[in-house]
Amino acid sequence: MSNSGTPLEPAVLITIIGETVLKDRIVKLLKSHNVSGYTISQVQGEGGHGRRLADLAGYNTNIEIRTIVSLEVSDAILCALKEEQGKHALIAFRHNIEAFY
Repeated sequence: MSNSGTPLEPAVLITIIGETVLKDRIVKLLKSHNVSGYTISQVQGEGGHGRRLADLAGYNTNIEIRTIVSLEVSDAILCALKEEQGKHALIAFRHNIEAFY
């Protein structure tokens, strides 16, 4: 995928899907790890916590947050998020990628 002429470097893409009420906490967590940027989207779906329809603002809604970080930072973020899992609908996963950021 990569060759010596491309400006890409190894990185990790973290995707976090959770209740909208977690937004401020997750953003604070990302900023505490000096994340340079992130993207937040309203999402819908169904899973172990039931359907999330996003039909009422702030109620029964989910967000998806994506950010690109180093492997070490992804470990710290995912570990911190694991503490919220039992209290709220929350899933997080990561992919190894190549990026410029």
